[in-house]
Amino acid sequence: MTGAMLAGAVLGLGLYVLVRALFPARPGLSARLAAFDAARRRDVETAQNRRVSPTLEQVGSLRSRVGREVVRFCDSRGWQLRSTRADLAITGKSLEGFLATKFLLPAAAVLFIPLLVAYFALLGLGTSAQVPAWICVLFAVLFFFLPDLQLRQEAARRRQDFRHMVGAFLDLVSMNLAGGRGVHEALMSASNVGEGWGMLRIRDALANARITGQTPWQALGRLGDELDIAELRDLAGALALVADDGAQVRKSLAARAASMRSRELSELEGKAGERSQSMLVAQLLICAAFLVFLAYPALMRVMSA
Repeated sequence: MTGAMLAGAVLGLGLYVLVRALFPARPGLSARLAAFDAARRRDVETAQNRRVSPTLEQVGSLRSRVGREVVRFCDSRGWQLRSTRADLAITGKSLEGFLATKFLLPAAAVLFIPLLVAYFALLGLGTSAQVPAWICVLFAVLFFFLPDLQLRQEAARRRQDFRHMVGAFLDLVSMNLAGGRGVHEALMSASNVGEGWGMLRIRDALANARITGQTPWQALGRLGDELDIAELRDLAGALALVADDGAQVRKSLAARAASMRSRELSELEGKAGERSQSMLVAQLLICAAFLVFLAYPALMRVMSA
């Protein structure tokens, strides 16, 4: 009964996919506009990735074609994937490669069903495809969400580093303002000090803003939206409010840098406390195991007597 239900479900899913492929739904106006905007963003991201990270991963021909098709499908449905795009932008990875990985890994897991059936048959466990199919489906689900978990962890680590860099950047801008420079000159001079990837992103954003005739705080706000960095958006808002008063800008940046350092210090203290608790639990487990090791011979003698 279970095999018949599973076969019927697979057949129904195949028929549904076949009908949708033969008669695709026509996207509406909002979906077409979203696809147009996504194509423009993708061109900008590709240009930035080539400029910022020359050693960006190069996908193969098959993976590249699959990635482009999946991206085109998402754009036609109006799926913006803002959080995923922000994580990919801060990690320097391409959207095509990420979506191709999410599609090809579960597909590879499903393709292993005949091999598992043959392996189970060689072990003498029968030729039924139910258990191998469920095992491959579970692995396919795991492989589908595994790239998201890896991307989120890497993006969180990069954002933490970027926030630390923003605090140092604010201190540099404040010192340049104290030296008598204007806001634009102070921002450009502070961005030219460091050589890290975060400072390079800020430097490129400020340089592009100067070329296109935009204000530096607009460029910083756009970069904060692209990378999902709340500190850059707050900095852009603060600069837009007090851009005409150099003293107010200097005070605001100094206070913002101090608050960021205080928050980072509290986060580090919290992580240190968590690790201390973990070490305490590990020590207690070791002590308990040692007590069991000491008491085991005496307990076995009592029980044997």
